[in-house]
Amino acid sequence: MSVAVEFRNVTKEFGPVRVLHGVGFALQPGRVYGLLGENGAGKSTLMKILAGYESPTTGEVVVDGAVRAPGGGSRAAEAQGIVLIHQEFNLADDLTIAQNIFLGHEIKRGPFLDDKAMREKTRAALAQVGLPLDPDTRVRKLIVAEKQLVEIARALARNARLLIMDEPTATLTPGETERLFALMAGLKAAGVTIIYISHKLDEVERTTDEVVVMRDGLLVAREATASVTRRQMANLMVGRELADLFPPKLPAPAGGEPAIKVRGLTVPGWAEDVSFDVRRGEILGFAGLVGAGRTELFEGLLGLRPRSAGTVELAGKPVNLKSPRDAARHGLTYLSEDRKGKGLHVHFGLRPNLTLMALERYAKPWLDPAAEQAALRDAVQEFGIRTGSLEVRASSLSGGNQQKLALAKVLHPGPSVVVLDEPTRGVDVGAKREIYHLVQRLAEQGLAVVVISSELMELIGLCHRVAVMRAGRLQTTLQEPNLTEEELIAHATGTR
Repeated sequence: MSVAVEFRNVTKEFGPVRVLHGVGFALQPGRVYGLLGENGAGKSTLMKILAGYESPTTGEVVVDGAVRAPGGGSRAAEAQGIVLIHQEFNLADDLTIAQNIFLGHEIKRGPFLDDKAMREKTRAALAQVGLPLDPDTRVRKLIVAEKQLVEIARALARNARLLIMDEPTATLTPGETERLFALMAGLKAAGVTIIYISHKLDEVERTTDEVVVMRDGLLVAREATASVTRRQMANLMVGRELADLFPPKLPAPAGGEPAIKVRGLTVPGWAEDVSFDVRRGEILGFAGLVGAGRTELFEGLLGLRPRSAGTVELAGKPVNLKSPRDAARHGLTYLSEDRKGKGLHVHFGLRPNLTLMALERYAKPWLDPAAEQAALRDAVQEFGIRTGSLEVRASSLSGGNQQKLALAKVLHPGPSVVVLDEPTRGVDVGAKREIYHLVQRLAEQGLAVVVISSELMELIGLCHRVAVMRAGRLQTTLQEPNLTEEELIAHATGTR
């Protein structure tokens, strides 16, 4: 099951832009490596080269002592036992789970597909990751966390000898994360090499043997995990001493008309009789396990899902929101947890992505590209979006910079209420700090902010109050001094 890999002076250029600068290091069999770096550091590019999705411009990848021939692609890498679990899901929504897991690797009995065998092997792979679903379920019916587990199950079904996990726990519950860690331990014991890419440094500290740190396309450090603290990891990633992650909390607003008031909102199958309000200058968090109905509640609020009951008031006036565009006209905008599928048009340029929700501002009646371009330059500066050119597609940005663009997009119409669903998913520690300070600035400017997050410390560090949902119902709303991990977990799991 073991495989040894070495990078020798690997460079990668996309046109005139060099993103990897002579990277060289070796990976030993049966060890877990934490690959760290800010978004744009070159981690994903290097792993795509290892997994066969990209070829190096110069340099070599050596697998089990043999230099890999160029142009083999991901299928050749998989034949060597090297499998990448993508951060952005690489699943066909209209196919079943079994069809996705064996796509391109179908099992045949004579000239025909052996559907029975593929279903059985799919069921076994799903059991390994703790996902008790029917293999014939269409992927489009799965929630984000279930899709992540299907991606992991697919890699296991390929008999990986070297497994690359890119942000695998970003959407998982604590229980699912624990099962994944146990699975990783079993794979390591079997001799599988694991490269674990994560911005959750507590997970890196807990699960890895060594950390490899990249910055600006260069290898800058390689250390035994036990010899470095989380703070040292963060400082190595950003190249400077990283100040406190969360800004000091502003005092909670006292009194005044709520900016948004929701009463008895019901989204069939997902949320029942939920009521809450948020004042200007307040940050309200929503906690809960995967499947608790947080995202679906707000999708129902914005008209993305049917709702069967409930009233909504914005600035004291009743509104009937039928679509996100309708909500934006009333001053409410929403950042989706799925930035690639619902947050951005990744095949569009940066400019149309930024201005799409506020086109009436730039079309009087004809579109004014110069004004759009000026707005884009301002947004790139304000949100710290790292890009070599303003003319590239959104798909060319790193995950963290895509997230910053998505944030700029939902704030561009000038809302009074903004809902941020998993705003730091897949974002490095430096960019997290920037986003946390941005959320604080929004509250300082008088916006009402809702933050939906699976990271409890994020909610505790940012929010004035946190609403906890379980099985579609609002269990409680906590504030200091009861705003602790223990309290949040207790209410989310129903033990309190």
